[in-house]
Amino acid sequence: MKDIRTFLLGGVSLLTLAFTSCSDWLDCNVDPENPSSESATFQTRLPHIEFYTNSANQFGAWRSSMSMGDWTRYYNGGTYWNMSCWAPNWKYKDGPSTTPYQWWFVGAGCNIEDMYKKAMAAGAWHYVGVAKVIRAYGFMLMTDIYGEMPYTYALGEDETPAYDNGKTIYLGCLSELDEGIEHLQKTQEPSLPSLAEGDFWNSGDVNKWLKLAYLLKARYCNKLSKKAAGSYKEGKYDADEILACLAKAQQSNADNTIINHTDDNGPKHDDLGWNEPVDYSPLFSVCGMNGGYMVTKMLYDNLTNFAGLGVEDPRADKIIPWAWSQKSANSPAGIKFKDGWRRSLGVDMVSGDSPNLVGGPLRAGFSKAKGGWWIDSDSETRKGDTVYVEGTSWCKGYQGKQDLLYRRDGTDASKESGSFYTRVSSPTYVGTYAEACFIKAEVLFKQGDKNGAFTAYKEGVKASIECMNEKLNVWCTEDASLKSCPSFTPMEQADIDKFLASGIGTSADLSLGKIMTQKRIALHFSMEIWNDMRRYDFDPEIFFGWGIPAYHDINEDGLKHIPAGKHYRRWMQCSHEFNYNAANLKAIGSEVPGADTSSDMWNTEDDAFTINVWWDSTQE
Repeated sequence: MKDIRTFLLGGVSLLTLAFTSCSDWLDCNVDPENPSSESATFQTRLPHIEFYTNSANQFGAWRSSMSMGDWTRYYNGGTYWNMSCWAPNWKYKDGPSTTPYQWWFVGAGCNIEDMYKKAMAAGAWHYVGVAKVIRAYGFMLMTDIYGEMPYTYALGEDETPAYDNGKTIYLGCLSELDEGIEHLQKTQEPSLPSLAEGDFWNSGDVNKWLKLAYLLKARYCNKLSKKAAGSYKEGKYDADEILACLAKAQQSNADNTIINHTDDNGPKHDDLGWNEPVDYSPLFSVCGMNGGYMVTKMLYDNLTNFAGLGVEDPRADKIIPWAWSQKSANSPAGIKFKDGWRRSLGVDMVSGDSPNLVGGPLRAGFSKAKGGWWIDSDSETRKGDTVYVEGTSWCKGYQGKQDLLYRRDGTDASKESGSFYTRVSSPTYVGTYAEACFIKAEVLFKQGDKNGAFTAYKEGVKASIECMNEKLNVWCTEDASLKSCPSFTPMEQADIDKFLASGIGTSADLSLGKIMTQKRIALHFSMEIWNDMRRYDFDPEIFFGWGIPAYHDINEDGLKHIPAGKHYRRWMQCSHEFNYNAANLKAIGSEVPGADTSSDMWNTEDDAFTINVWWDSTQE
């Protein structure tokens, strides 16, 4: 795979492309110092579109994952601690809401129409196909998060584009995938720029793009599980179409669409104000390089004792963070120690005696004078919060550190490992064989084919483990010193075999809960976790160990925005829409069941977070 920054150094400024393509409602301006939109080629636009689309998706996925129960943050740790406690109040809503929206529309969306039109005019069918696939991917993200959105006219000349309802967006995205598939199957003239010139998601591999398109189509059709059976083209649940798409999607990990980020501080940084390298993982930007993120008891239990089967998942050591710490006579029971490292326990977010209920875990500090890891509190209960290890990590390129391990006080005595998915060079799994397997398992299980479902389910778990092992081997090859940390050492085949044989159940005891819980482990930090939980109405029988955070029950603000008995089903729109497109946002409320249309703005009412998006409903 080519280096991402190689593509982004083509001499054409992304913001020039975006600003000359956007309407005033996104505060776009023409910069005469840079090349015009007319002079930009479709192959130079594609890497910018891919970069910002992936960032928008990852930022949305991480933020939604914080509210779905696998991770939390230390007590009173800002926006994302509040999200993990189901307190999405007005003060905190704008930060989470704006970034995915802005990175999609300003960074990616503004360029897609021009890329599509130029590629169509040239007969560059592979670029045309990719444009349609990405457009569907980005707008599906928008409707997953916000529900209704400008879609049909969103990327046109109208400064205040009208909103489309969820069904229109949904069916439009499926139609665009069909068009993308059609164009990707065409033969492109060899004299035209090859897809490899602009593509870093799949390095120009058209077959991988086709498989990704079919996976996305299966994913989107599967989200219609609350609808009546029928054709997906009519917005109904189409099991036959899902299985047909999966037969053309990924058939092994070799078919995966994976962005392999690098630990580099290349000369090209993003243009939307963060000024960070385009090389590294978006999840490192928002989570890995920041302090205080901790695994929950739900995630910990699902990794260490899935379904009560008593066999630890070999992925547990790679996802749950570790701290350099020696075992002593006072070490609490249940903590895993290995080679001088101590693995985190999980924060109990759900039970009535949860630490979060009485104030939440405090951040552990490190002081050699105090004997190592310690908590700045006089409370004996709070002093025990050292059992939680944060998921922070470092990098060589951007931060200029010696390796990927975080050091709380700068010395080796305070090392922390970080977590597999949030390091600077952690891969982004855009579309994987593992996901295809779990979708197939779900469909077959609901059709009564437990044997077929179990085969697909087991293959999905295996594919996830093997895919992670590929990256673990890369990390240890790049830096042999990382082999001393259990968070980086590749998983042993004996442990993998034991888990697959005894740790995931059998075809006889297969349940939808096992399928969906293993799917969320394999799709860690994916928007599909929230999507699946909405589809199955947050059922703890299906998502093992899940429950509404206990702190929410005593949090007046949380109860105001997500009243008892309701769930976290959408985000409010971001401030750009309130400020510049309020009339159209208000108008679409008449097509949204549950919207308070008597309000000056239904989308700003306290409980707007609980309104179902279209696909998460029985609405036709």
